Amino acid sequence: MKVKARTLLAGCLTGALMGVALPAQAQQAPLRISLNADIRSTNPGVNRDDNTDAVVLHVVEGLVAYGEDSSIKPLLAQSVSVSKDGLAYTFKLRNGVKFHNGTPLTAEDVAWSWKRYTDPKTEWRCLSEFDGRGRSKVQAVETPDAQTVVFRLDKPDALFLATLARTDCGMTGVIHKDSVKADGSWDRPIGTGPFKLEEWRRGEFVKLSKFDDYANPAEGKIDGYAGSKRPLVNEVRFVVVPDSAAAKAALLRGDIDVVPDLANADVKEIKANSSVGLSIAQNMGLSTLLIQTRDPLLSNVKIRQAIAAALDTPQITAAVTEGLAKHNNSIVPLSSSYHTAAHDKGYTYDPEAAQRLLKEAGYKGEPIVILTNKRYPQTFASSVLIQAMLQAVGINATLEVLEWGTQLDRYNKGNYQVMAFPYSARLDPSLSYDSVMGPKDKQPRKVWDNPEAQALLEKSMMVSDRAERQKIFDELHARFLKEVPFVMLYNGIEASAFRKNVQGYTASVLSKPRAWEVRIAN
Repeated sequence: MKVKARTLLAGCLTGALMGVALPAQAQQAPLRISLNADIRSTNPGVNRDDNTDAVVLHVVEGLVAYGEDSSIKPLLAQSVSVSKDGLAYTFKLRNGVKFHNGTPLTAEDVAWSWKRYTDPKTEWRCLSEFDGRGRSKVQAVETPDAQTVVFRLDKPDALFLATLARTDCGMTGVIHKDSVKADGSWDRPIGTGPFKLEEWRRGEFVKLSKFDDYANPAEGKIDGYAGSKRPLVNEVRFVVVPDSAAAKAALLRGDIDVVPDLANADVKEIKANSSVGLSIAQNMGLSTLLIQTRDPLLSNVKIRQAIAAALDTPQITAAVTEGLAKHNNSIVPLSSSYHTAAHDKGYTYDPEAAQRLLKEAGYKGEPIVILTNKRYPQTFASSVLIQAMLQAVGINATLEVLEWGTQLDRYNKGNYQVMAFPYSARLDPSLSYDSVMGPKDKQPRKVWDNPEAQALLEKSMMVSDRAERQKIFDELHARFLKEVPFVMLYNGIEASAFRKNVQGYTASVLSKPRAWEVRIAN
């Protein structure tokens, strides 16, 4: 696999180094960013995966976007207002925004893009969120003038903007109608982003070029997908390098400029290399120890509380992330703007209290099996430490290592006692809670099944007032700590490495490489 990856890399870099034909005095090498797999398409929110989103969102933009703290901010919109009844969202478009073909952005383009997304033939990933199968239905999209768009909903939905901005939805990117062929089939994205799509050589690279007429949404610093987004290089090449060792070697040789997904185990080596820089961000994924509350033994809350008291989560976090992450016992990620001091309160590591709780629960040494896997090294490492800590307080904990597919099947069926399990990032606290909460009779994969807590969660999805939502999340966290339906350990880590002549590159809590606001020094 490594030989193949290096051979492939050599061929890709030959093309990458050719660059754009410019006068000799203005010649500039492309910014080369590695991808661990090829993209699936160029169609926003359609036939996509994480790498696809990362590339496409350099080309297309939506009305709103996530900032670095997961708050929703205007992007193509200059402002957003919500009616008092929560049923109408009015977007005022920014002036001066152009598509890559030079055509000015208008409200009609937004309406046309929306009509295309909501046509079932498009197969947009997020259609079910807006057609009535989800929390609400968009009943109409109105364009009272060229710079105004109004979305009308059938019921209030506090997550409407958050869902529009989702990266897996392609940020509901507004595209020009020439992005599709005369028969309606997909051609290529003509968006408003800082870079234009030039070429996709499947299995090798995706080439983007600078959009000279890009209308920057904000002056100042980079901020998720919503801050300053100036294209400062003439060309970006996303080069497919499937093998992580080959990607690191290419970086150290100077054949790649950025490796956005460096393994934690490689961080120490990269730190010691003077030719390479490092940027680290803690993302919004959840690393957890799930507990099956319907298990005859673990239905006893005192045993679950004993498990939490037996675990030194700061030590576990430091050990499995090479000291890069801070522990977090809240379902609300550390980088979320909703993670307040109330969410800093967590479990207290207290082995004596754990032993006392076990005695009160009548625990008599019954075996507790921890399921884990080796596909995710940090998950496996954490489960080994957890087993040792539980055994230290007298819990008869054993470890069972499964193939990832088998573990995922057991998770979906709720067929486990205890399980080390990672969740991918959700960028709104309601969505983070929703990933783990719900009725187990209908959804066995859900971990926390409490009707009162579920009612609070559903309220958080209806209420738009920020202060009221904060109170709901604070109360949910207090209940979570008391009931211990599972143990939260930490949020994931994004470690990016780059050549020292690359200026301005930063890892993001949104877990995707960003080529804007990045320069290559001579």
